[in-house]
Amino acid sequence: MKKIYYLSTCDTCKRIMKEIGVDSTWEKQDIKTAPISEEQLEEMKALSGTYEALFSKRAQKYKALGLKDMNLTEADYKKYILQEYTFLKRPVVLLGEAIFIGNAKKVTEAIQKVLE
Repeated sequence: MKKIYYLSTCDTCKRIMKEIGVDSTWEKQDIKTAPISEEQLEEMKALSGTYEALFSKRAQKYKALGLKDMNLTEADYKKYILQEYTFLKRPVVLLGEAIFIGNAKKVTEAIQKVLE
């Protein structure tokens, strides 16, 4: 299975999708128009280990809501990700049983190695 959770309005997501060769064989989900379900988030958490690993602390709402000054729990991270798509660190790529989270260069390189 090759699946990517991304934001269609995000230039970084578009660049990464082009770099790793996302084509019609991939399952693509724009998290703005098709929000992730609790079941999908559970699957991602099972692969990543924590909700915090999936949570974007760069989201504008993170500071706006004062979350950076709070001691968030795993339940909080889950709640906020399900509540607001911007809190999902993106893109999230699922390749079989492997998960790749975020847009760091090393993450993109790891995806490319798996796809070779």
